[in-house]
Amino acid sequence: MVPELAIRPATPEDAPGIAAVHVGSWQAAYAGLLPDEFLSGLSIETREQFWASNLADTSRRHTVLAASTAESITGFAVFGPSRDDDATPQTGELSSIYLLPSEWGQGMGRALHEECVRALSTQFETATLWVLSTNTRARTFYERAGWVMDGKTKVETMSEGAVTLEEVRYRLLLGD
Repeated sequence: MVPELAIRPATPEDAPGIAAVHVGSWQAAYAGLLPDEFLSGLSIETREQFWASNLADTSRRHTVLAASTAESITGFAVFGPSRDDDATPQTGELSSIYLLPSEWGQGMGRALHEECVRALSTQFETATLWVLSTNTRARTFYERAGWVMDGKTKVETMSEGAVTLEEVRYRLLLGD
């Protein structure tokens, strides 16, 4: 575990920190992979509103974990039941892991990943995740952790069709 790192369920009070991580990580991780004008237009305030609403919603099915040091939120992860059309009730999903770019390579991503996999394995037999096909850094991270591409792909659009996300799905068998 990363020294002085706390991983805990996120609360609505964490929305500003999670929003800052979300925007900062997208702008750094997807530079050169998504249009510059899209990335520069991402708004911490808009993301904060999203996260405040999401974290206050007691009916949500996904769990949000916040990773923090003594100073601030430095990362977060989201997991829960799979949202895929072909998923069985025994399939969970790791929806996201995002860190401040200053935290990359420090072990925080691995710690968040391990906590998500541990929690998913208490409820599900297998888990999936989606990764931008061109995100070599993330794909390498998940492959080193044992995730394997399962052959599924999807294309989504954002920003009124101005941004195209081509994603590949990975799968991990959980438990023993």
